[in-house]
Amino acid sequence: MQERVTMRKIREILRLSLACKQSRKLVARSCNVGKTTVTDTIARATAAGISWPLPEDMDDEALERLLYPPSPNATLRKSILPAWNHVRHELVTHDNLTLMLLWQEYKERNPDGYQYSQYCLLYRHWRKRLDLSMRQEHRAGEKMFIDYCGQTLPVVDPMSWEIHGAQVFVAVLGASSYTYSEATWTQQLHDWINSHVRAFIFFKGVTQVLVPDNIKSGVTKPCYFDPVLNVTYAEMAAHYKTAIIPARPGKAKDKAKAEAGVKIAQSFILAGLRHRTFFSLAEANVAIRERLEILNNRPFRKMPGSRKQRYEEVDRPALITLPAQHYQFADWEKERVGRDYHIEVTHHYYSVPYKLVGEQVDVRYTSTTVECFHKSIRVASHARSNVIGGRTTNPEHMPRAHREYAEWTAERFISWSGEIGKSCAKVVDDILSQRIHPEQALRFCKGLRSLSRRFGCDRLEVACTRALHIKGVSYRSIKSILEHNLDKKPLESNQAPSPEPHENLRGGDYYN
Repeated sequence: MQERVTMRKIREILRLSLACKQSRKLVARSCNVGKTTVTDTIARATAAGISWPLPEDMDDEALERLLYPPSPNATLRKSILPAWNHVRHELVTHDNLTLMLLWQEYKERNPDGYQYSQYCLLYRHWRKRLDLSMRQEHRAGEKMFIDYCGQTLPVVDPMSWEIHGAQVFVAVLGASSYTYSEATWTQQLHDWINSHVRAFIFFKGVTQVLVPDNIKSGVTKPCYFDPVLNVTYAEMAAHYKTAIIPARPGKAKDKAKAEAGVKIAQSFILAGLRHRTFFSLAEANVAIRERLEILNNRPFRKMPGSRKQRYEEVDRPALITLPAQHYQFADWEKERVGRDYHIEVTHHYYSVPYKLVGEQVDVRYTSTTVECFHKSIRVASHARSNVIGGRTTNPEHMPRAHREYAEWTAERFISWSGEIGKSCAKVVDDILSQRIHPEQALRFCKGLRSLSRRFGCDRLEVACTRALHIKGVSYRSIKSILEHNLDKKPLESNQAPSPEPHENLRGGDYYN
């Protein structure tokens, strides 16, 4: 039975195979799955007519339905694999124990298990893989090994004279050992990503595979079988069309080039700068670049040429071309949409479609933009704002009722009242100029609009005329005129002068 993989890994398999044209073996190692899984996934994608890039509106559920349609056929039987660690432990601790006896006990527990010959063959293959060490052969442009030095570089603050230890980043190309190094203040995600970007610029290209240590900035959950990569780190790799294969936890041999590069950086670069005092990170990096130039041009002891010469001849022609634009650092967070259909990012609130209230979304934000994704589909995009406590709302994300309510501004009410008539326009203009707070005036205008829907625009215009005549311009006065049908009665020309206008005075006609 084909091993089950997550939809995120399936998307990565499709990207590396279809877009990056990487080999089945390399894709399998990058995604930590078997080669048969890669073959099966590509075959299913071909049968379903799937190509890369995937449609923007295709979520994980739709992709899974295309790749794994329900089948009425019964699944193939797979024999249960013995616990080889237990088998080896039994053979080591019991002198007279044989594989035959262990196989018989295995068959009693698993009647459908492997036969004896296959059982022995599988055990021998498993045993050969124990405690092996091999000399790695690095192909041109295939791998870049990344690590930090254990030793820091002292940098003096010219204001306080405090000494800060700068972290030293090291990247080494596998085939040529061409080395890049720089100093950063931290090993945090921002410095980690930007150091990669500057390394790619220095190498003038990107390798097919990145081999980092299990640093938290790059690998969220270290695991040989299924490491969880930092989302930003994985996004950067996708931008440069490369794959990430972290070294096994505690296995320094997986990144021997990086270990060697770190030792050389400490013994040649840092040791060579031990008598110098730096007052800024930029000054330290200029000195590091000078030592790098000497290191990369220094002849090998046991091979002809130098690191730079081998880089120019072997690695550089095989590197992946840099994209037109370098990767822009972005943070990722998971946020749950509130009842007001907004999510919070660095103390500012951004809207998402109201139908996602209560759902969890992935938020990607840079120094200029904020993007929200739900099931791998972008559902919202906003310009980044630094206003603490402020709100950025897209009207299209609002329910219809909320959108209509928010769209009625003072300017729109003035335009609307002018369409009703001169008296209504006069009433709205007076209210907008008299109210202390704009919210008071807008509520009055919204009340007039509700009266127009209830009694009609013509009657509202007549009611406003009567309210102006009796100098009783208020919502209650106009409403009362309409409810008592006073707008249908003619105005008295010889009516006594009304008192000074006041919103609490209804006028004489109110009591007719």
